[in-house]
Order: sequence, then C-alpha cells, then structure tokens
Amino acid sequence: MDPKTALHARLEALDAEDAAGLDGQKTVELDQQAVGRLSRMDALQNQAMAQAQARRRGAERLRINAALHRLEEGEYGFCTDCGEAVEDARLAADPSIPKCLDCMRAG
Repeated sequence: MDPKTALHARLEALDAEDAAGLDGQKTVELDQQAVGRLSRMDALQNQAMAQAQARRRGAERLRINAALHRLEEGEYGFCTDCGEAVEDARLAADPSIPKCLDCMRAG
C-alpha cells in the first residue's frame, strides 16, 4: 500500500475511533441513587482514560496530516531534522514517521 493510501486509511480509522469513544468522554453526572461512590470513581477514571485516548488520536492525526503535507511538497521520506532518508522499514511500520532513527535517538 502506498504511503498516501495508508495515511488516509489511518485517518479514517481515527475518525471511527473518535466516534466510538464519544460516550466515554461525556461528563459523569452525580446521581447518588443510581451510582455509588466507587462506581462514580470508576466512571471518572473511565472518562479520564477516554479523554487521554482522544488526545493521543489528536496527536496522531497531526502527525498524519504533517506527513501528507510532506508528500505534497515532495519531502516525504526524508528526516525533518537532518534531511537524510528515513529508513524504509520505519516508514513501512508507520508512514507518519518524520525522523530517521539517528535523529529519533538524539532526541
């Protein structure tokens, strides 16, 4: 699969994950009759985890959009730090990778 197709497919998957995760991010209502203290704490923890997952999906969406921009500009596959080619295996594993292994290790 070419990088552009893979990146667009991942964006679609992120959209589906966002839609599925909306219920978990809703505000937890205080209803002492229906939810006990421990159940409410569990609901708050689940809400926090759903929100964290949404933030991670947002960060991944930014990386994917940046990779699509690099594709349009003819800069895809080259490290954004040093300009050297990013290893094919890294791009195959994650087409949104912006840096070569040496620059990733350097921090």
